[in-house]
Amino acid sequence: MDAIIEQKSFRFAIRIVNFYRFLRYQKKEFVLSKQLLRSGTSIGANIAEAEQAQSRADFIAKLNIALKEAAETNYWLRLLHATNYLTDSEFQSIHCDCKEVERMLTAIIKSTKK
Repeated sequence: MDAIIEQKSFRFAIRIVNFYRFLRYQKKEFVLSKQLLRSGTSIGANIAEAEQAQSRADFIAKLNIALKEAAETNYWLRLLHATNYLTDSEFQSIHCDCKEVERMLTAIIKSTKK
């Protein structure tokens, strides 16, 4: 597997954890932030699981789960932005990271299927 996706997803998870703390303690937002924490950290966890896949199909399945979690994370980020928990600049920064992880996962899944 591409070590870059592992590193990026791990760094993204760290950003999500820190952002969760910010939302909880500074913005006093408890529901959406928890959903974001779950999906945003699950991306890297599923990528880590894919490293131990028992077959190519299992590998692709784990990465597809990671991709779905990235899509869900993107949804929560957009919702937090639309409800003014995120400023435009905060949203753009973390949203770009999320989209980059999504693109990388899509590329790895496509190339593995060939």
